[in-house]
Amino acid sequence: MEVKSLKEPVLKRPFDIFLSLVGLILSLPIFGIIAAAIKIEDGGPVFFVQERVGKGGRRFRMIKFRTMKYGYKHDIVDMEEDSRVTKVGKILRATAMDELPQLINILKGDMSFVGPKPLTFEIEDQEREKFKTIEEIPGYSVRSQVCPGLTGIAQIFAPKDISRRNKFRYDRIYIKNMSLLLDLKLIFLSFWISLRGKWESRERKV
Repeated sequence: MEVKSLKEPVLKRPFDIFLSLVGLILSLPIFGIIAAAIKIEDGGPVFFVQERVGKGGRRFRMIKFRTMKYGYKHDIVDMEEDSRVTKVGKILRATAMDELPQLINILKGDMSFVGPKPLTFEIEDQEREKFKTIEEIPGYSVRSQVCPGLTGIAQIFAPKDISRRNKFRYDRIYIKNMSLLLDLKLIFLSFWISLRGKWESRERKV
């Protein structure tokens, strides 16, 4: 379902391009280290690629470092202690380093640095009893008017185990107050969370 987009801040896309280019250049050595660590642990693929829903309902292939054991289904089931996650994967998830390859998605225009979390179209966890696709969830039409983001208000402030419907409410707060200054504040908070390794915490991240 195509949805007419909101007018985003003028400098948002140029900022995404510049920062993603700088990030990719500076993180190249880290890419090599992470790739080697993943290969050494279980020999499986380095990257995990999955279709996600972007702006206006457009599908795109999101890239992440693989954090689950080779051969396991990479569905989006949020568990506090997930036995499918590798030792390297636990570190990557806690610091959000598994999401570094998404800089490529940002550079391509599939994503932005800040926005709603990119989700799969089909719902595969316990919420599938209520909804089959994310289009059916109240609030989807609003959040789909902007590019999904590497970080955002929901990613930072929403508890990990709340429903998508409630997370969409956080997304609406971002969309209503969207500005380059807000993006900068959320990016700063995200770096702070990464440095403290708090992305997987069930408690407050900031």
